[in-house]
Amino acid sequence: MNNTNRMVKIAIHDNFIRFLEQKEQYENRETAVFLEELRKTIEVESTLNMTELHTIACIGEQEPINVTSIAEKMNLSKGNTSKITNKLLNAGWVRKTQLNDNKKEVYFRLTTAGKKLFALHDELHHREQQRMYEFLDKYSESELDFIKRLLGDLSDFYR
Repeated sequence: MNNTNRMVKIAIHDNFIRFLEQKEQYENRETAVFLEELRKTIEVESTLNMTELHTIACIGEQEPINVTSIAEKMNLSKGNTSKITNKLLNAGWVRKTQLNDNKKEVYFRLTTAGKKLFALHDELHHREQQRMYEFLDKYSESELDFIKRLLGDLSDFYR
């Protein structure tokens, strides 16, 4: 590897680390703002973390859904998913149901409060998605293809 190539790789790595740090700080700020907005809108004290919030979103998108399906969709263990759903159940965000043709299996649905939270979360995701689309507008089609490939490769690299 020549010196110029090495220097570029070092700069890419340094920029990637800085990006991850800034993304984490941004997400922490956005989570705090979101939870504060949630407290005002739903008027409930919430100690939800992002995994629990995304579990609510998963249930809202797929209901009725069981623990196994939640775990698969969110790439979590069934044990961890059971703990999360029990916490959400006790907090009143979700409720247990059974299907008429299968009384053995437990499924989850959102409560009224859970549906409000789901709608707020969905709105936040749409705003963030629009923000990303606007950011990407400055790139050409070939640059977008490269970015898509790069991010896919990074996902595979960290899998």
